[in-house]
Amino acid sequence: MKSKLIIAIAAMGIAVLFSSCAKVPQAEVDAATAAIQEVKDAGADLYVPEAYQALVDSMKSANEKIEVAKAKWFPSYTKAKATLAAVSQMAVDTKAKSEARKVELKAEVEAMIVEVKALVEENKALIAKAPRGKEGREALEAIKSDVAVAETTVTEVEALLANGDLIGSNDKIKAAKEKATSIKAELEEAIAKKGGK
Repeated sequence: MKSKLIIAIAAMGIAVLFSSCAKVPQAEVDAATAAIQEVKDAGADLYVPEAYQALVDSMKSANEKIEVAKAKWFPSYTKAKATLAAVSQMAVDTKAKSEARKVELKAEVEAMIVEVKALVEENKALIAKAPRGKEGREALEAIKSDVAVAETTVTEVEALLANGDLIGSNDKIKAAKEKATSIKAELEEAIAKKGGK
């Protein structure tokens, strides 16, 4: 009888010991996961992909630490909690970087719009000075068409920018700037050749 009582007390002691073991820091996991989702919703994966990837990797590391701790007899989630706290802070920093990059990108696009508009006007003036031989006429028609496309692109970019599509507007205006710059170089070369004859 005495041995049964000792076994029962030992079993209760073990049950109490295991029930008092550290629990998975689920609240911290949920908070960090929500913070990462908020950062993604803010577009960090597009605007600051390196910082966003570092954030995702840190969360993965925290989850791995939790799994390692779960596998132990006496789990300790101290390291996982520290990593989760770091993830939450990284999320705040990454969101701020993303917002700053958006402002920066918008300013870049707006500046390029002004540059492309100026290039279009310069190209129109250069077209008037360009040589008009047999081949020149056909080349000028193609160039006029390209200049018209650049003008249309500026309008499209302004619409994209108004709708908040910073990445799309940036890509389009860069392409338009490259095209307008190459047109200008081509026209200046043709005019220089004409002047040299």
